[in-house]
Amino acid sequence: MIQDYFIFAVKIIRKRKLRSWLTVVGIVIAVATIFILLSLSLGLQEAVNEQFRTIGIDKFFIQPRGQLGAPGTGGAVQLTTDDVETIKKVSGIKGVTFMTAGNAKIEFNNRARYYIVAGIPLDDEKSYQTLVEAAGWKIDEGELLKKGDKDEIVIGSLYKKGNLFGRNIVLGNKISINNKDFRVKGILKSVGNPGDDQNIFMSYEVFKEFFNSSKRVDAIYVQIKPGEDLDNVASETKKQLMKSRDVTEKTIDFSILTPEELLATFGTILNILTAFLGGVAAISLLVGGIGIANTMYTSVLERTKEIGTMKAIGARNSDILLIFVIEAGLLGIIGGIIGVGLGIGVSKLIEYIVAVQLNTSILKASLSPWLIIGCLFFAFVVGAVSGFFPARQASKLNPTEALRYE
Repeated sequence: MIQDYFIFAVKIIRKRKLRSWLTVVGIVIAVATIFILLSLSLGLQEAVNEQFRTIGIDKFFIQPRGQLGAPGTGGAVQLTTDDVETIKKVSGIKGVTFMTAGNAKIEFNNRARYYIVAGIPLDDEKSYQTLVEAAGWKIDEGELLKKGDKDEIVIGSLYKKGNLFGRNIVLGNKISINNKDFRVKGILKSVGNPGDDQNIFMSYEVFKEFFNSSKRVDAIYVQIKPGEDLDNVASETKKQLMKSRDVTEKTIDFSILTPEELLATFGTILNILTAFLGGVAAISLLVGGIGIANTMYTSVLERTKEIGTMKAIGARNSDILLIFVIEAGLLGIIGGIIGVGLGIGVSKLIEYIVAVQLNTSILKASLSPWLIIGCLFFAFVVGAVSGFFPARQASKLNPTEALRYE
């Protein structure tokens, strides 16, 4: 019986092709909008989670409180190498390293631009490895800096493929930093963030003399020993730093961030973003639902005599109701299928454009099966619900009056 209802509903939709397709367009736009917004939002969340998985769960970070923008761009509060020595004495810590950064004039191919240059200590190989893991650095060409490297640098991926100076920089090229030449020893793989992918790294000892940074430190990276509790070690580190810096909970001038705290912060922001985008998309779906309801109400009026005939030959109210609801639901699911297909295409196009134009892989389209199934399900439900009230009206028509309807 249900199968017959579906066959009948399909025939009606095919009979009213133009009106059916005009109705479906509203659902297509609504579902495509929902899919695109949620796909990109979920993809962004997955990319952020992947970044934190790369960092690992055995590291935490320390930076001056209130620091805005990139490291080294200013701030009354400063960490120093004395703080690094204090942290090294805390029980449970495997390695401590840091980074100091500054804005520098970069010249290559007779062009000059300003980018961030960071100094990293190379003396302690284990601590250096902590920084490499925490930053997610992977060499694309050449090799990382080693102890004793003074006139060598490692550059981000955008210098190789971003055409920042009218000509891409390759391994072995010399570039000028504040009027001093350095040789490119290594090129990093992209980490997905344009800001990080255009950084330049040199030895901290060279940086300190070059930028006259004294003992200033912009970010400290800490790795704990295997088996240690990250929160406990971070708490003890905070206690020792407060003591050495002579600050209290009210005057504390540094922040300790664990991967979980960073992920929770980003997660909250992304959840708010997803909810907002979902709300915007839901409005589109509501508009599509109103379109289906309008079409079904018109269909009831046009088929009043037909409904009377169906009732005269024995169709029950429930049969009429189900036929109209199935018809509306099919309109919804057809629009949902086309909308999801369109959404996938547009989402992947946006991902491609962002990757090419902005040189970042942080924005990716999520093609989660649950997202696809969810969009199709809601499209059907919206269609069926939108058609319910017109269908209810149709089922309550008096057969005698319906047969006389002109």
